[in-house]
Amino acid sequence: MAESNKDFIMGVDLGGTKILAGVFDDKLECLGRAKKSTKSQRGAEAVVERIAACVLEAIDECDLQPKQIRGLGIGAPGACDPETGVVRFAPNLVWKNFPLKKDLEKKLNIPVFVENDCNIQTLGVYEKELKAKPRHLVGIFLGTGIGAGIIIDGKLYAGFNRTAGEIGHMVIEVGGPKCGCGNKGCFEALASRTAIFKRIEAAVKDGQKTALTEMLGPDLEDMRSGNLRKALKRGDKLTEKIVEEAAEYTGIVVANIINFLNPEVIVIGGGVMDALEDDMMAVIVETARDYAMQGTDTGIEIMASKLGDDAGITGGAVLARRLTK
Repeated sequence: MAESNKDFIMGVDLGGTKILAGVFDDKLECLGRAKKSTKSQRGAEAVVERIAACVLEAIDECDLQPKQIRGLGIGAPGACDPETGVVRFAPNLVWKNFPLKKDLEKKLNIPVFVENDCNIQTLGVYEKELKAKPRHLVGIFLGTGIGAGIIIDGKLYAGFNRTAGEIGHMVIEVGGPKCGCGNKGCFEALASRTAIFKRIEAAVKDGQKTALTEMLGPDLEDMRSGNLRKALKRGDKLTEKIVEEAAEYTGIVVANIINFLNPEVIVIGGGVMDALEDDMMAVIVETARDYAMQGTDTGIEIMASKLGDDAGITGGAVLARRLTK
């Protein structure tokens, strides 16, 4: 596999807790990968060091040299300027106007392309999973927060300020729970992993019973999406109710997208969906069909992504492939 020409591209998924890097060929087959914790509390420069180390580890895993990589696409969790490669604001990393492209290129000597993480995940799903067939697509990602990517006529839609897709901050319950953005009743404050955990914790404090306290102790320490799946398998009524409500909110947002934008396909991914697809997907689809205006959802596909954790690195490789051809 040690060709000397630049036949390889890379994708990096930069999250608040972990960094994932993958090396791909032009057919978007993943040849090797590496993973590191982000350790964002050490500051932006230290995170860049860790990204570079993760990238080099993935390249080494494939017995390749950095000079054989012709481009690297990276998804950052926040508002990005793809023209300059600056991360304008990434709340999970506590970054403001950070020159990620410039700093990473200096360390790696590989062309770097920066984009919002949900845009990149949507690109990954679009090209790898759906073979770039639909003309119009929206990807919704339910994780620690909630974001989306929009593809119109086969191209990423960025919007006037390049921040299109901030679907997590669509207000769907006026006066609802407070969101990290400062507003109340945002989609993210109602259906993200963080929101689901908060609601379970509040119910337990209120004296409600759940199998989760047997599994994790009274403080529900280190709760993960996988714990919710186990509780649901045990027939836990509290978890069932809260997860079902999160699925209903997601279904309402999907219906709003159908009414407003009318894309061919709506894909739902992210860590919450990976863990809870069997419990959430039917409710999401049924609610979306109920709330979509009659006739607007005809032929529109609502599906769960199968790419899971690989959506980000695959999308990064797609971005690099598109921009280095």
